[in-house]
Amino acid sequence: MGKQKDVLKKLAGTFQIRHVLLCQALAECLGTFILVMFGCGAVAQSVLSRGSHGTFLTVNLAFGFAATLGILVSGQVSGGHLNPAVTFTLCLLGREPWRKFPLFFFFQTLGAFLGAAIVFGMYFDALWDFGQGELVVVGENATAGIFATYPSKHLTLVNGFFDQIIGTAALIVCILAIVDPHNNPIPRGLEAFTVGFVVLVIGLSMGFNSGYAVNPARDLGPRIFTALAGWGGEVFTTNTYWFFVPVCAPFLGVVLGLMVYQLMVGYHLEGEVQVKQKKEEEERFKLSNVTTNGDA
Repeated sequence: MGKQKDVLKKLAGTFQIRHVLLCQALAECLGTFILVMFGCGAVAQSVLSRGSHGTFLTVNLAFGFAATLGILVSGQVSGGHLNPAVTFTLCLLGREPWRKFPLFFFFQTLGAFLGAAIVFGMYFDALWDFGQGELVVVGENATAGIFATYPSKHLTLVNGFFDQIIGTAALIVCILAIVDPHNNPIPRGLEAFTVGFVVLVIGLSMGFNSGYAVNPARDLGPRIFTALAGWGGEVFTTNTYWFFVPVCAPFLGVVLGLMVYQLMVGYHLEGEVQVKQKKEEEERFKLSNVTTNGDA
């Protein structure tokens, strides 16, 4: 046992990364990896079994729980953003430095890419069997939608843009309420479960149009993987270059969600706290004067 502990200590010392920002980025990579592996894994199971091993409900439950698990894994190190839209929000609020945004975006996308790769490897034979020897992007035997989001037949580009803006805004409003110290505080340790519940609700109510990406990394990473794995460049060009909608629209949703929450809740709560603190300071000042006069 003693030798084993020594070996483990040496390994820990060898592989430990002391650069804080890089440690946080790696945690984001792992957290997003878990989100995509479990979430897209549920989609793969449902699609490839033609519904016998999964439904719309099970897919949404999987993404909700996957978000929870991803946050639990990475939260203590990086905050568990798992989403460039969340990182962007916190940067806009001044709670995170802007230097984190591009690094987190890259590692979140990398984690999503690796998560898609695991799902692809796990269901490799089933994918080829389902597509009858082909990897199809759109159509009857399409499988690209297992990994990245694609619009339903009825959805236009404009409506899809609106869909992603509203979905992301709803996500950001709820997350801001969860992390706002002045609002009803979530018991410590339950934040991850609450965010997972939010993801579940968004999926159940807003998933029909295009699969509620509301996360540029979760969509872009797997899309890049499918382009390299055999589906080809069509994953970017199909549906009038749909890919830029889940990558760009969420950032507009961030601005909308941030404005809605701050204007309707956040600024008012902060104002009440400031007034309360001012009153407490005045009371302390009065008490100190009374004490001083009594001593005199």
